[in-house]
Amino acid sequence: MTGGSLPPDGTVAIAGASLAGLRAAQGLRDNGFAGSIVMVGEEQHPPYDRPPLSKQVLAGAWPPERTALAAPDALAAMGLELRLGCRVLSLDAGRRLLSLDDGSELRADGVVIATGARPRRMPGTEDHPAVTVLRTLEDVRGLRHALDEAGPGCRVVVVGAGFIGSEVAATCAGLGCRVTVLEGLPAPLAPALGEDVGAALGAMHARNGVTLRTRAIVEGIDRPAGGGAEVVLAGGDRLAADVVVVGIGVVPATDWLAGSGLTVADGVVCDHRLFAADRVVAAGDLARWQWRHAGEERSVRIEHWETAAQMGAAAGAALLAGRDQAPPFDPVPYFWSDQYGLRIQVLGRPDPTDEVAVVEGSLDAQDGKFVALYGRGGRLTAALAVSRPRLLMAFRPLLVAGAGWDEALAVLRP
Repeated sequence: MTGGSLPPDGTVAIAGASLAGLRAAQGLRDNGFAGSIVMVGEEQHPPYDRPPLSKQVLAGAWPPERTALAAPDALAAMGLELRLGCRVLSLDAGRRLLSLDDGSELRADGVVIATGARPRRMPGTEDHPAVTVLRTLEDVRGLRHALDEAGPGCRVVVVGAGFIGSEVAATCAGLGCRVTVLEGLPAPLAPALGEDVGAALGAMHARNGVTLRTRAIVEGIDRPAGGGAEVVLAGGDRLAADVVVVGIGVVPATDWLAGSGLTVADGVVCDHRLFAADRVVAAGDLARWQWRHAGEERSVRIEHWETAAQMGAAAGAALLAGRDQAPPFDPVPYFWSDQYGLRIQVLGRPDPTDEVAVVEGSLDAQDGKFVALYGRGGRLTAALAVSRPRLLMAFRPLLVAGAGWDEALAVLRP
């Protein structure tokens, strides 16, 4: 039966040499799949870790090679056939047939879609020599080269005060750059965490010598005759920069799925078991799935490392078990960000409309450390902590259990 379990000696094609793709391969092997696994990746590199790019690699503390998610012998032991530097052009989901840009076709018994996401770019800046995004090893190498070439006191403008933009700003400040962060919203991260918590996190920039400008709308980036860039803001302000880093989010890498037969709407639409079609699963930044948790069901797409890792493993196991037998994928989401020597950690799914209670520290604490809870409909929905990992993890069992708001508030009371 087409929608049944995967033949144990069949072929699985993984589109995307990503964290989610690698974890899917491991999930297949860990659950007894003995067939062929072919992983197709657009980059020339085997799967590598992206979070260190904006921190340890950009800072020069890690060589790029350290980001590899698995050593060559581990990949060989897993029996992966890697086709790197090769892009998937299209998918016929019904026939599970992939067309590749080298002119070949790949027919599989099961397919894992894990091509991730691509950074948003500002229109008209794609070929600007002083403007970059940060997503790949090549991006971070190019950015570090630009910083070194500009020398001490390099003027860096970061467009976007989300997690990536803020991490880049913190790392560049640590390298001695003069950094300005531009954010179009009233506070950083307001759509995810709310304005009050976002403003508290944004205050870290000022405490570390970085200029944060909110409600700053970028109208364009010019090319001065002497090199570098000039960022033009609504209202007429112009900011000179040696380097501009654009960190305004990502979009799912789903263009190649046009005509595939799958439903694509801000990601690959999946059921609660991660199936987008019979014997076709998706995982990672592009997967939009039905998250059923604590009596609630929501269509979500999450762009964080831990979710991608868990989802990849679950997708591989689900593909092997079959659409009818695979368990639901219902994790408690978790993500973190390291900035200025502090670690921001979030458990659950906060919403800017949630009720927020600070249960440890304060939003204006000079050391920047606090714990905040998010609640909605009388239930705990998320917990956020800045450099308070032990306190944060006290709320994980409550989030797993779908605990009530009053129960959560009582956890840290004497």
